[in-house]
Amino acid sequence: MQEHSYRILVINPGSTSTKIGVFENDFLLMEKTIRHSSEEIGKFSSIIDQYEFRKQTILEALDEEGINISKLSAVCGRGGLLRPIEGGTYAVNDAMLVDLKKGYSGQHASNLGGILAFEIATGLNIPSYIVDPVVVDELAPIARISGFSLIERKSIFHALNQKAVARRYAKKCGKAYEDMRLIVTHMGGGITVGVHENGRVIEVNNGLHGDGPFSPERAGTVPAGDLIDLCFSGEYYRHEIMKKLVGQGGLVSYLGTNDAVAVEKRIAKGDKEAELVYDAMAYQVAREIGSASTVLEGKIDAIILTGGLAYGKDFVESISKRINWIADVVVQPGENELQALSEGAIRVLNGEEQAKVYPNLK
Repeated sequence: MQEHSYRILVINPGSTSTKIGVFENDFLLMEKTIRHSSEEIGKFSSIIDQYEFRKQTILEALDEEGINISKLSAVCGRGGLLRPIEGGTYAVNDAMLVDLKKGYSGQHASNLGGILAFEIATGLNIPSYIVDPVVVDELAPIARISGFSLIERKSIFHALNQKAVARRYAKKCGKAYEDMRLIVTHMGGGITVGVHENGRVIEVNNGLHGDGPFSPERAGTVPAGDLIDLCFSGEYYRHEIMKKLVGQGGLVSYLGTNDAVAVEKRIAKGDKEAELVYDAMAYQVAREIGSASTVLEGKIDAIILTGGLAYGKDFVESISKRINWIADVVVQPGENELQALSEGAIRVLNGEEQAKVYPNLK
C-alpha cells in the first residue's frame, strides 16, 4: 500500500499536438490531446521556439479541466533525442536542457518534453523528470558489432513503452523487472524487438532507419547491395531514398497505406496481395523474435507483444503460432505512454529508485 498520494502532470509533445495527463498515483484524473494548427506551428522557426506557446496551451487546458496545479507533486515529460543514456527516470538538469535545445541527436517535438516539464515545475518549486527516452542505450558490447568496422549498431527503440510493459508484467508475476528475462516487441509505425535481461535491454534492432522487421511505414533490413545500387542509380536524391525507407517503406511501399485496420479489411474482402504482405510483416516480426531468443540462449520468462498492432487479433495470431514454442506469449496492446511517464516519476517519489543524473559532458 502506498503511504503517500502523488499527483503527476505528464506531457507528451508531438509534431502537431501535445498530449497531457494528470495522475493521482496510478489513477488517471484527466487526459487531453491539445491540437496545434499548421498556422500556429508555422509561426515558429524551430521546434524549440514553440515551448512558451505550448506551455501556455497546457496551463490553459489544465485550468479549463479544473486542475489545481498547486497540488502537483512533479511534472514528467517525454524524453527527447538526447545523447545515449541507460534507461530510467532522470531529473531534468541544465546539461539536459542544453542538449534538448540544440537537438543533440536530432530535432524532434519530443525534445520539448523535458523543457516543458522543467518550465512548469520550476514555477511550482517541484521536481521535473523524463523517463526512458528513445535513445536509451544498454546494448551489450557484442551487440554493437555490425560486421562492418565503419558502422556501429545503434540503440534507438520504443524504450518508454517496452520498459513500462516489462515492469508491469514483472510486477504481475510478483518479481522485480531486474530479475526477469524477457523479449518485448513494440509494434506500431515502427517495430522494435528488445531483449531485456535483468533490467537492461542488451539487444534491440534500430527501429528508426536501421534494421529489423519492416513495419507499416518503415522498410527495416533490406539487401545492402541492392540498396547501394539504388542509391547510385542517379534516379534519387539522398533524402528521397531515406523517405522511401522511413515513411514510405513497409506496408506503405507495397499497399499504399500505413493503416493496419484498412489492410485487414482488404484481406477480409479477398485481397491476396494484402494478405501476403501483411503475413510477411508478421513473419519478419516472428523471425526477429526467434533470432532475439538466441541471445538469452532460449531461457526466457515471456515474450510480450505490445503497441498498436497488438490490437490486431489475426496479426498477433500469425506471430504467436511461429514463436509460442519458445516461451509464453503475452499480449499487452497499445502504448500507454502517459501512464508510463507517470509510473516513472512515482517510482522516484516513492523511493523505489533514485532519479538518475544526466551527464554533463562537453
